[in-house]
Amino acid sequence: MDKKKKYFMDCHLAGRMYHDADEVWKQLKVGTKLRLVREADNRHDPNAVAVMYDNKETDEAVLIGYIPGTDNAQLAILLDMGWTHLFECCICQVNPEAHPERQIHLTIKVKRNKEN
Repeated sequence: MDKKKKYFMDCHLAGRMYHDADEVWKQLKVGTKLRLVREADNRHDPNAVAVMYDNKETDEAVLIGYIPGTDNAQLAILLDMGWTHLFECCICQVNPEAHPERQIHLTIKVKRNKEN
């Protein structure tokens, strides 16, 4: 039986305290799906991958942080090549007692390409 998704990577959410995660904190739970957005023009990191929460209550996309710079190079290449739709990012751990840079842990999986 072929799996529909395979593990790609996991990491913490970087930059959480500098962005808008506090605005949607109550909605950020284990299993919450997030969206990855490549920011090739980011002046701080040429491999920047933003992590967005699509707030259904306000119909707005909220920048909650980034994939850490130490973990984003391969992912940035794949997103640059147009493979955004094959990735699924979700929260796998929330620890409000931890340092803000370690409060949210993410898992990224690769979804099966429907063309194959």
